[in-house]
Amino acid sequence: MATFPPYPTHPSDTAGGVLRHAHWWQRRWVRYGALITLLALSGLVILALVREQTGTEGFLVGLGLAVLPVPLLIAAFRWLDRVEPGPWPNLLFAFAWGACAAALIAIVANSFATRWIETATADPSSADTLGATVIAPVVEETAKGAAVLLVFLFRRREFTGIVDGVVISGVTATGFAFTENILYLGTAFGTDQLTGDRGIASVTAATFFVRIVMSPFAHPLFTVLTGIGFGISALSAERQHVRRVLLPVSGLLLAMGMHAMWNGSSAFGEYGFFAVYAAFMLPAFGLLTWLVIWTRQRELKTVRAELPAYAVTGWLTPAEPYALGSMRARRLARDYARRRFGKPAAREVAQYEAYATSLAFLRHRGRLGRAGADFVVRERELLQELWRRRGVARPALDYAARATAPPVQVTAPPWPVHGVYGVQGVHGSGYPAVPYPAYNPYRS
Repeated sequence: MATFPPYPTHPSDTAGGVLRHAHWWQRRWVRYGALITLLALSGLVILALVREQTGTEGFLVGLGLAVLPVPLLIAAFRWLDRVEPGPWPNLLFAFAWGACAAALIAIVANSFATRWIETATADPSSADTLGATVIAPVVEETAKGAAVLLVFLFRRREFTGIVDGVVISGVTATGFAFTENILYLGTAFGTDQLTGDRGIASVTAATFFVRIVMSPFAHPLFTVLTGIGFGISALSAERQHVRRVLLPVSGLLLAMGMHAMWNGSSAFGEYGFFAVYAAFMLPAFGLLTWLVIWTRQRELKTVRAELPAYAVTGWLTPAEPYALGSMRARRLARDYARRRFGKPAAREVAQYEAYATSLAFLRHRGRLGRAGADFVVRERELLQELWRRRGVARPALDYAARATAPPVQVTAPPWPVHGVYGVQGVHGSGYPAVPYPAYNPYRS
């Protein structure tokens, strides 16, 4: 087993030398500060607009009800992202963009477009219908898709496939739906205050049932189509320029189409909503859920297939590719580290697992000719991150591999065998008298 990296470390001051001569507006803290300021201002404006339409009491009621599905949706997307967890800053940005920037764009653009159509046609009813079925899907899906585009462009290393696209787009849409639900539920509560309705017969209860109970996944489902387009684009080779552009655009158009069908379901008669819900929304939700879970299983298979190359050269132990390719083994490794060495060690193991997964995906893209020009540099960085954490991670992963691998039947041959894992064929050879109770780390 190797005891040191087989090649020198990449100089860490190279990137710093480039940034040292960058203009002030190219500095990272300037870009981050501008982005945070933009999102904060958008949040304040959208807060004022929603509160103006719902009133203070309606806003508080809407906020309390709208927040209920958010933890469940975020937890679901994090569960999907467990193989190669994306950084929390990306998810915070996506949620903030959806809840603040995208919601503000949607409210302003939808209101302006609907009023313009109403003025041009002198038909308020047709203007509302056209605004809901045509204008709103185009504006809202474009505004939400902008967050996916920004992460795809500026966090390219962390956007490597379909699951990343699904998670970023889903969290963005969750933020957008959160703000929209505050508005709808708060407005419904205000209507009930005027009419005096209470309980199950109230508009608030009906709105809560439709938006929170029956269809909390509606907005995420639409925008996930855009995310899948970006995810497939990320898997494409860099020279496939047309495909890399057309796939995200196609996903966005599909998201707009499904959104328009959902908004227009009320025009299909008294039971139009339930018909669209049963015939399209539930099957689409099931199909996309299957696709994402299948993709996650393929990612684990990629980990098991690509990492043995690094075990051969000594960067990893032979058991690690199996343990890193099993979600159960990963969890056991973190639990083992937490019991033996404390929570910091468990975090180290989790980071080790994430870096190893990124390394497997990087090698897979390189083998298919889809890696970027920085393949060698990125591979070296990931290997160094693994090497720094090997002291804690290797014992934990070895324990997890032994605990989860299926038993392997080992039969001693009738002739003497010499070797580390053989049986004692010659008296006094020093090897075990019985076969080594090994496991097969690559058998799933």
